Amino acid sequence: MPDKLGWRANWGVIAPSTNTSVQPEFDEMRPRGVTNHMSRIWVPDEPLASNEDFEKLMDAIRLEWDNALLRVMTCNPDYLVMGMSSETFWGGLSQSNELKAHMMELTNRRVAMGSDACQAAIRCYGDIKKIGVLTPYWPVADENVTMFFNDCGFDVVVLKGLCCPGPAAIAQTTEREMMDGLIELNKSDAEVLVQVGTNLGMARMAAEAEKWLNKPVIAINTATYWYAMRDNQMDDIIEGFGSLMTDYRELPQLYFDKLKEQAESA
Repeated sequence: MPDKLGWRANWGVIAPSTNTSVQPEFDEMRPRGVTNHMSRIWVPDEPLASNEDFEKLMDAIRLEWDNALLRVMTCNPDYLVMGMSSETFWGGLSQSNELKAHMMELTNRRVAMGSDACQAAIRCYGDIKKIGVLTPYWPVADENVTMFFNDCGFDVVVLKGLCCPGPAAIAQTTEREMMDGLIELNKSDAEVLVQVGTNLGMARMAAEAEKWLNKPVIAINTATYWYAMRDNQMDDIIEGFGSLMTDYRELPQLYFDKLKEQAESA
């Protein structure tokens, strides 16, 4: 609940123990009077060299997911912000919705999830159909990301998976590698580019990329924190994180319209 430092809100943030990008990026976007309180999902920093290795990583995350949520609830946060993304895309839209419902039932709090936040962020730019996606993942995870966006009505016309060699190593991806990935995606006819994988710290770089690619570039950490702010009726403008944080001060009506369509067709 609100206190002396978090006089507007205290938010519980969930991230893997291997993630070194979420905490600093979320803190950079934090508006006055809001405080972020981290809880870590313990996962081993083991090498990733195959789809099977990535599946094992996901199993480890699932084992600790609820524990991390219950741990952060002891500081009585007003709201939950998910600083990890792979599980929020897994199984497509229906499984993502089930996961969100589970978290809300377990904690009695509303939650910002990376998958849902990306969907909302894309809707800000109109009735977008074609998107390009950059991930740090292996193919098995990329398939689930594609499934989610397809379920939402988007056409993933191009996807670049970086196959990072370990969960902590994702944060060591260079700006050159990320830039090259965006340039490759931009050769397609994608209307919006989206980066997923919360340890791939691209919040400020995505904002710069919008200028030289002349199209929206959405970093998942920016989308998730933007969603949390707007879902809590905070219309603060946060400079340095692209058009999403400066031009869109509420969740778009198109997002809610599409949610209704998705529910009716389920």
